[in-house]
Amino acid sequence: MKLTSKNKTVLLKTILHCILFGPAAWFFYLAVLNQLGADPVQAIIHFTGLSALKVLILGLIVSPLAPKVKMIPLMQVRRLIGLYAFFYACLHLLSFFIFDLQLDWSLFISEIIKRPYITVGMIAWLALLVLSVTSPMFVRRRLGKRWQSLHNLIYITVPVVILHFYWSLKSGWVEPLVYLIITLLLLRYRSQKISRLFSRKIKTTLLKN
Repeated sequence: MKLTSKNKTVLLKTILHCILFGPAAWFFYLAVLNQLGADPVQAIIHFTGLSALKVLILGLIVSPLAPKVKMIPLMQVRRLIGLYAFFYACLHLLSFFIFDLQLDWSLFISEIIKRPYITVGMIAWLALLVLSVTSPMFVRRRLGKRWQSLHNLIYITVPVVILHFYWSLKSGWVEPLVYLIITLLLLRYRSQKISRLFSRKIKTTLLKN
């Protein structure tokens, strides 16, 4: 039986739910069984943060990949992938706040101010919050042309997340560098769009002045 476009989208979303949510369910199951090693708190924080970064990069892959696999409605699932990135980012932040800081708000604020890698991480989380809140179709219709300008923020957010990851490591730079290279290659695919965006911003600023 030949699948309709709608059925293909439903099937693809179902597969993505399994792929993107499955690791979180399995990891927290291991946490309940105390199978995360000597430092389970850091294991959870590291896993959720790295998962958020990986899913963000997956979202960047969709646009260049979509024209090459026209039989699969990839462009229909970009929002789902973005929401999963925010889901993992929220788990990352909550794990840090609950397990590491023991729900201490004053310490949380102090850490944001004193530690640059946490400051950068919070900036990235706030950016993902804005993108997630404005992702529904009715918000997109209401924002009009401003919606695309707002969601171009993702091109800055991913490198910021990589910077947060790099600064959070006590040692090692190879893994962040790999993610940065992959991100830059994916952003190169959008180089004309990004250059037009910044040119427009510069012209708007000059006209205002």
